Amino acid sequence: MQLRGLTAALNGNNRFKFKRPKSVVDYLVVGGGVVGLAIAQRLAESFPTCSTFLVERHPRAGEEISSRNSEVIHSGLYYPSNSLKTRLCLRGRDMIYKRCATHHIPYRKCGKLVVARDEQKSYIENLHRKSMNLAWPPHSPRENLQRSVLPTKLLSGREARELEPDLSSEIVAALWCPETGILDSHSFMESLEKDIIDSEAGNLVYSTKVVRIDPHIPDSLGLGWVIQTVTGDAPEGDAMLARTVINASGLSSTLFLNSILPASERIPMYYARGSYASYHSTSIRNISHLIYPCPELRGGGEHAFHSLGTHLTLDLQGKVRFGPDIEWIEPPSECDCDDADFWTQHLIPDESRIAEMHEAVTRYLSGVKLERMQPDYCGMRPKLVPPHAGFQDFVFRVDYSTEQSTGTIPGQAGAMISLLGIESPGLTSSLAIAEYIVEDLLKVGER
Repeated sequence: MQLRGLTAALNGNNRFKFKRPKSVVDYLVVGGGVVGLAIAQRLAESFPTCSTFLVERHPRAGEEISSRNSEVIHSGLYYPSNSLKTRLCLRGRDMIYKRCATHHIPYRKCGKLVVARDEQKSYIENLHRKSMNLAWPPHSPRENLQRSVLPTKLLSGREARELEPDLSSEIVAALWCPETGILDSHSFMESLEKDIIDSEAGNLVYSTKVVRIDPHIPDSLGLGWVIQTVTGDAPEGDAMLARTVINASGLSSTLFLNSILPASERIPMYYARGSYASYHSTSIRNISHLIYPCPELRGGGEHAFHSLGTHLTLDLQGKVRFGPDIEWIEPPSECDCDDADFWTQHLIPDESRIAEMHEAVTRYLSGVKLERMQPDYCGMRPKLVPPHAGFQDFVFRVDYSTEQSTGTIPGQAGAMISLLGIESPGLTSSLAIAEYIVEDLLKVGER
């Protein structure tokens, strides 16, 4: 069966009519997840004389993807060497460790084991070989260049069990990744919020949703986009001219972008639910590292996977958690902009996934007891491609408000940069994504 994607557009029912802008903002970030916060923080820091506004539809930051994930600092292991996911994960990993240390954000570099059964040994051997050949990403400090960007070590099954004695006897090898860690993502987001609030011209606007976007016809105000927003339950909204727009709205990113595209060019969004299970038992004890199985490849090479598998993670208190698994969710057949949040009804955890998760986990931890696994929470991942498709990288798309600005430098007014498919390793990459947007796209216009 072919999965249907959502191609709805913001204000598709034309409920909100055009309004002339009453105010002007230099940079508008749409979406207050961890990536949107990181971008707004970087903008406010880099352009202190320009106004930066972040609008978020929820009352608090990070209410969607950012608060429903594994809180893992990924090492940058899995993706194609020349991909944005690898580049931004490697750079973001080091940036996030540095920020955690300097801003007193709770974290732990606990390391990870990628475990393999006999038929999977070649997969981790290839990962190890790739990790040894990776180059440092752009913007890395010069002093880092003398060491490996991603050190890993191949272990035998016996050596892996010396680190984690509860591993199944069927595990014959493992790849040790010491750069992987965990963090308190909420404290991390709070630190970004504080930087924005304390900046000269940065502003956070919560409980405010974007309901319409139109290209601005150039006049004395210059180039940009007319953005209409509604705060709370107000029946009508206000319009502003945003000279540059950053669409970091995660699960709503294509909804936002599709509103400026012809119907034939709209981009579908696919939704992948991930369930997590808590575990309380002495059948496995003293776990001190993250444990990942080899991902299930769907054809199309070593990067053709949509999930890293149902893995074991730890929180900062040492509690064990399994997940996420992956379950594709299809939108209603007549879904429009009013129903675009249909996926929220799938965020309630239940028992339906536990048996399948238990089966996956016991392939590498045979002592895990089904009756000790309890539904914990669920998250939703924004996918740009359906099941069985090949690797999909992060996408940074630039659109312009007028034809005369098309093809110009994104750093000039009139650009809208849409961040699409920002799923894992989005949290790890967040600071590097912000660096990329500001240093490699926007500041280019000033050089």
